[in-house]
Amino acid sequence: MHDGRRKRVLIVEDEAMISMLIEDMVLDLGCDIVGPAARLDHALTLALQAEIDIGILDINVDGTVVFPVADVLRFRGIPFIFSTGYDFRSLPERFRECPTLSKPFSYDNFADTLRNTLAGTSDATEIA
Repeated sequence: MHDGRRKRVLIVEDEAMISMLIEDMVLDLGCDIVGPAARLDHALTLALQAEIDIGILDINVDGTVVFPVADVLRFRGIPFIFSTGYDFRSLPERFRECPTLSKPFSYDNFADTLRNTLAGTSDATEIA
């Protein structure tokens, strides 16, 4: 990595099996995991306080939309990717330009989306 540290990826996902799969992919790509958070309150705390380089946000977390977490990350200048089984067109207008992974997604699609989203930041570095 350019600055000698691994990228820190916030994972917000309430389905345990999906969370574990995402965690495995994040680790395989040479990044560190922040969380995972399966509840909105925990996700908000991490979004506000943790050192994060990028977020992977399930849109519906335990029956609650994750948009407040996305708002915090956006305010902090931290990029994020929505992960959803819903139609991306159901996103509020303010998030329509955000990268979105449709579940189920492949490892390659996940890796490409993560790389491309990180490359859009001023601190762009290579991940595995």
